[in-house]
Amino acid sequence: MTKTLAILVARLLFGGTFLLATAMKFADMGATAGYIASISFPLPLLFAWVAAFFELGLALAFFTGAFYSEAATLAVIYVLFLTFAFHGPSRWEGNPMEFGFFVNHFTFIAGLLVAAVHGPGTRFVLGWRFDGRRLHLRHS
Repeated sequence: MTKTLAILVARLLFGGTFLLATAMKFADMGATAGYIASISFPLPLLFAWVAAFFELGLALAFFTGAFYSEAATLAVIYVLFLTFAFHGPSRWEGNPMEFGFFVNHFTFIAGLLVAAVHGPGTRFVLGWRFDGRRLHLRHS
């Protein structure tokens, strides 16, 4: 029971984090594009929209358990990119808090790695996953 509860809370935290990030992007797509432009990334408005929908997909995967390990793995790559792109060493001198943001992202990545390995648990899970070359649907 404790393990199930911990996994469900983790899924809600992961899903909620990405859903909040999605909502913030949709609330002010121009500001998101401006932030992306601040690191000289090309096509900032396009990538703001891509990021919003990607994060929405991650949130849905964490909430439902569908493609959970795959989503957690993609989230690790995504958060690692965000860590270095937006909070990396080149930004520490101008704002020492950026170092804290940088380090905090690694705790999130650690949790995502554990999630990727251990999966969504057995409760409240759609159970859709990729298995090699085929899509498998299982009933949980």
